[in-house]
Amino acid sequence: METTLASNTIPAGGTEATSFDVKEAWYPVAYLDDLDKTKPTTFTLLEIDLVLWWDAKSQSWRAFVDQCPHRLASLSEGRINEQGLLECPYHGWSFSGSGNCEDIPQQSATNQANTSKRACATAYPTQTAQGLLFVYPGKAAMANQVPVPIVEPIEESPEEWVCLDLFRDLPYDALTLLENVLDVSHVPYTHHKTVSKRSNAAPVDLAVTQSDKNGFQGVWEEGPRKGELGTQYTSFIAPSLMWHDLTSKQFGRTLTVVYATPIRKGQCRLFARFPFKFASPIPAFFIKLTPRWYSHVNQHTVLEDDQIFLHHQERYLEAKGGSDNYSKAFYLATKADLYVSELRQWVNLYHADPFPNEKLPPALLKEQLLERYHSHTKNCASCRQALKNIQKLKLASGLVGAISLSLSPILSVVFASASAITQRSASLWLIAMGTTSGIAIIAIILWWQLGKLERKFYQGMEIPPRNKG
Repeated sequence: METTLASNTIPAGGTEATSFDVKEAWYPVAYLDDLDKTKPTTFTLLEIDLVLWWDAKSQSWRAFVDQCPHRLASLSEGRINEQGLLECPYHGWSFSGSGNCEDIPQQSATNQANTSKRACATAYPTQTAQGLLFVYPGKAAMANQVPVPIVEPIEESPEEWVCLDLFRDLPYDALTLLENVLDVSHVPYTHHKTVSKRSNAAPVDLAVTQSDKNGFQGVWEEGPRKGELGTQYTSFIAPSLMWHDLTSKQFGRTLTVVYATPIRKGQCRLFARFPFKFASPIPAFFIKLTPRWYSHVNQHTVLEDDQIFLHHQERYLEAKGGSDNYSKAFYLATKADLYVSELRQWVNLYHADPFPNEKLPPALLKEQLLERYHSHTKNCASCRQALKNIQKLKLASGLVGAISLSLSPILSVVFASASAITQRSASLWLIAMGTTSGIAIIAIILWWQLGKLERKFYQGMEIPPRNKG
């Protein structure tokens, strides 16, 4: 059910002043550009398996628990039928956007089993905002009172911003992701040679200007790159949104936005947004020309800079008592750690761990941590299509190369068997041989380069750029 915000709004987290109910909040589950209106899509939110589908009748996205009430078959394995209803693949029960069962093919004309509440699919409220689909996993009656967490600077003047977007399912908790992005001091070291360099490191004097159940605000007066870029402001909007806000003479205004959507213990979906507001239209022009898939391939490398050690770090923290014991487990020695400490205090003070008392799953192998296909490519419309095109082009270049190579001996036999080889035919033979050889070399090089590009959609680099010579 798509909701409309009521006038009597309340903050996320429920009405209890001393605790934050993580289900009473809106979470992004997909970019609208990546959803297919012709078929169901799956997503897991707070351990709830969902099916997302387009309800043409109401012209809105729907989110159901991914279970048919009949025999608990996955509705996501079904289809959107000719009547625009979500149809179960097992026995054909079909559901409208409200979750009502509209048809049970097996019942007689006098039977009205489909009108029972037990026949209804479980629906969650949905909203769309700033190019994202949001789902509310809490009490449906509360949904229209809780505002969707949007990036307010973008909303103030959306036409002035150009934005690069990325998502990826990460092998660590949403809180670990937020903690990492709030930690501004790691960038020069972890992301050396990707988005920064070690020579940019300097003392980081952070200050928290406001803090309560709804999140906190902070400021870094000097800002990154030893003050060269200006003051940076940070906002954490509980429970899953944060952004850094920086305005500089060199680059204009830039935001680093992260939504951390909890999937299950030890896994979250990152929605990263990089909005730019340039003083000159030229940079925006070139950014808009960059294919979305190409931007994603490059941004994956930045994520993988810290993906390996964060996966293990949260397990070490768990072994030392978890968030409740963070101040003893972590040696937070400088003001550079202030945002990290503030986040952990917020979690502990408001009991906001999405998965309290749950244990992390066993650690994954490095190769599993670096995989890209299942964590992004197959769910990204632009990357999925780009991969198909690259594979087609790779196949074509391989065939052209093979055919060109096979033509060389054939041409040699043809010209050698001629009764008399004139100077003109010899020249033609040389031209033909040179042409086929040239085409073969170009095709083989193209095939090789496309193969390297293809691998980037499946797997990241084992050695991060910062550790290369």
